[in-house]
Amino acid sequence: MKKIFRLVAAVAAAALAVTAFVAPSATAAASKVKVGIAYDIGGRGDKSFNDSAAAGLDAAKKKFGVTAKEVTVTTGSDSERTDKLRLLAKAGYNPIIAVGFLYAGPIKAVALEYPNVQFGIIDDASVDLLNVASLVFAEEQGSYLAGVAAALATKSNKVGYIGGVRIPLLQKFEAGFVAGVKATNKKVSVDVKYVTEFPDFSGFNDPAKAKVIAKGMIDKGTDIIYSAAGGSGAGNFAAATDAAAAGMKVWTIGVDSDQYLTASAAEKKNMLTSMIKRVDTAVYDVIATAVVGSSVNDVLDDKAGIYGRHYDLALNGVGVSYSGGYITKYKAQIDKAAAAIKSGKIKVPTKP
Repeated sequence: MKKIFRLVAAVAAAALAVTAFVAPSATAAASKVKVGIAYDIGGRGDKSFNDSAAAGLDAAKKKFGVTAKEVTVTTGSDSERTDKLRLLAKAGYNPIIAVGFLYAGPIKAVALEYPNVQFGIIDDASVDLLNVASLVFAEEQGSYLAGVAAALATKSNKVGYIGGVRIPLLQKFEAGFVAGVKATNKKVSVDVKYVTEFPDFSGFNDPAKAKVIAKGMIDKGTDIIYSAAGGSGAGNFAAATDAAAAGMKVWTIGVDSDQYLTASAAEKKNMLTSMIKRVDTAVYDVIATAVVGSSVNDVLDDKAGIYGRHYDLALNGVGVSYSGGYITKYKAQIDKAAAAIKSGKIKVPTKP
């Protein structure tokens, strides 16, 4: 039955694509597209994960002239997430993009209720529905490159990693970062800490606790700290700024967005690089394909019925930023590592 459903849906999608192709006015078609986007806690303005998604929406609005409605969860409960998605679907928004893996359960429930609405979810590949595009990333590959930069820049041979919550997704960042560090300089040690343990997800929005963790690392001689912790990353940046005021040089590594671009003047002086995760590209792709009447539907797992797109180095889905110019001198080594990953010579681990 599932195979028949896939076939019917595929034919329908193809028909939509053909219709869109022969439409006399692509601009007119785009203007009818109403995009719904549901952010994670923090929403637009978090200078990290949600802002990267917002950048993709803004780019699509500018390019195609689509209209959009943005909603943000506050409590973060499954019921609230479900209500937000259902609100968008009921109001006729299509596609609807959920920002964050915590939307997995809610998006499956709402997508079943609205089979003619196309959904997309960032950072999850568990929903086996044809109208749900799973948008996932090779965070371990981008983090590996950040690890190369850290190993080359450290003076103390002590670097740190702060994750928001100890879950498999954040452990991909950890595994890649540690692998990149060790492959570049085996003498460098990596101190790994998490703001909270599963199932406590407050670690994504607790900069005060992250600052305490970062300060503890700095007190032990760590001079570079990579934080993949959403809003909590601000605590890492604050700890490095305090260290600078005390005469100590501590570099930070941002995540998701190029955080140098939104950092304060004091924070910019310490921001070595950021591991860029192109959530903006994924959001833009979902909207762009909707404009032409199709969807992002690369095969991720045919047996499980998971479709979407995997954004890795080969697709420029992850990488490191060069803002500030602090790692420009390491570019040749970073590019060499990236090429080896793309060719398959380097297999980056996804688990610590």
